[in-house]
Amino acid sequence: MCLQTWGGVIARILPMSGVMIEVADLRKQFGDLVAVDEVAFEARSGEIFGFLGPNGAGKSTTIGCLCGLITPTSGRIRILGHDVVTDGLASREQLGVVPQELALFEELSATHNLSYWGAAYGLRGAELNTRVLEVLEITGLVDRAKEPVKQFSGGMKRRLNLGCAIVHKPRVLLLDEPTVGVDPQSRVRLLELVRELVADGTCVLYTTHYMEEAETLCDRLAILDFGRIIAQGTLPELRGILGERDILRLSGTFAEEAVRHALDPLPDLEILQIEEDGLRLALAGASLRLPELFQALHGAGAEIRDTTVSQPSLESLFIKLTGKELRE
Repeated sequence: MCLQTWGGVIARILPMSGVMIEVADLRKQFGDLVAVDEVAFEARSGEIFGFLGPNGAGKSTTIGCLCGLITPTSGRIRILGHDVVTDGLASREQLGVVPQELALFEELSATHNLSYWGAAYGLRGAELNTRVLEVLEITGLVDRAKEPVKQFSGGMKRRLNLGCAIVHKPRVLLLDEPTVGVDPQSRVRLLELVRELVADGTCVLYTTHYMEEAETLCDRLAILDFGRIIAQGTLPELRGILGERDILRLSGTFAEEAVRHALDPLPDLEILQIEEDGLRLALAGASLRLPELFQALHGAGAEIRDTTVSQPSLESLFIKLTGKELRE
């Protein structure tokens, strides 16, 4: 293992063994717009690699390049050693994709949807029928297998969407917001399915707008902004960017200019985010410094309603690096 730095951020580079996705110097330009700019990362067998970034950061364009829907302007992408541009068919044979928008035939049943996608990947006869039954079982859709998909709930459709992507047992899986808009029970089942696939050696590239989901699910993460990876590594490595500091969240009423003027003189304190109704700070020993902070904020005309102290989270890191919340 070795370390490499991106923009001052130290991240771990894993050994080459088991690498399933290789992206090097990826760039995609649409006219004058550079959507993806020199992106580079690797993801391995049995790993969930989180891909995070605010809207417009370049995530969807990168995924489009990975699955062959978008041709890169420059750079190289390999899936299981196959170049997606020069050896596209081979690179997609062991690739499954779960798009954010459902890719289902609503008038057909779950069985027919799975059969269609299985046949598209070359499954036939008894092998196809057996695999369709297996996927219906693991997605919890056996009892509804013959009903039209249009009668399914949102969570059931999301499970079937994942089932269609894994019916051919891909070794690499691209999941783009697979749990968006689903009920908590379906989200739990979907995440269980992802973990089971990874336990069997599948490599998963995972994008999500749910920070807690990324924090608990992903082995390593990359954070994109303006088309570039600004940090990547394990969660402990990324947390190290904030140092050994607490995160202090204050709710109430805050005037940005007055608050900055009041807090800037205080030592070892960093303002992560200021909004009219909320304030986030990074500082060591936050609990011991509350009287000092409250006095400064009171002098700035702030009204404080609630206070929470916690360790650095992925959300705090994300805001620090990008200056915005993931939902924006």
